[in-house]
Amino acid sequence: MPVYPGTEPPVFIDGCTIDNDGFVEKKMTMYSHTGTHMDAPAHIIKGAKTLDELPADHFFGRALVLDLAGTDREYIQTDELKPYQDFIEASDFILLKTGWSQSWDSEKYFNNYPILSLEAASWLSSFDLKGIGSDTISPDELETSDFPIHKMFLTRNIIIIENLTNLDALPLNQFTLSCFPLKIQKADGSPIRAVAIVN
Repeated sequence: MPVYPGTEPPVFIDGCTIDNDGFVEKKMTMYSHTGTHMDAPAHIIKGAKTLDELPADHFFGRALVLDLAGTDREYIQTDELKPYQDFIEASDFILLKTGWSQSWDSEKYFNNYPILSLEAASWLSSFDLKGIGSDTISPDELETSDFPIHKMFLTRNIIIIENLTNLDALPLNQFTLSCFPLKIQKADGSPIRAVAIVN
């Protein structure tokens, strides 16, 4: 399970067993941004909303996958997104399929993954979206210290979903996305179970 470089990986311990305790219970230790997860605005922006301060319907809605896989590029440019403009306007969530999740269990996953250009991120952030997701570790470059793309989306309460997988299984027309976080007080982020509901 990928975690951002420098973050401790999750630990799962069999705290109780049927043989010893009469029931099974696991102890889980993990950071809030582990595996497939979402970023709250408060993750990057001081005083911004935490996940529990957003309404429940912010994590459910019409979604669209943009198929941007198959080309070796550093940046996703605005002209690659504009053909989808009408579909983006009718969606709550945009999921960027770059094909990078194929490297999920390797060191390559953390290096030179494609990201939106600043212009493309600004263009996408102008839409009335609930969230944007991708099959990469971050929407910003790993070496960043100011997280400009995070800030572009999070200042507009557009949540960011990272480390998505299995986007190949989704249709390229609109479907319903469910991506509810754990309801943790003052949550800066949360692991999620992202589920597509396809008619």
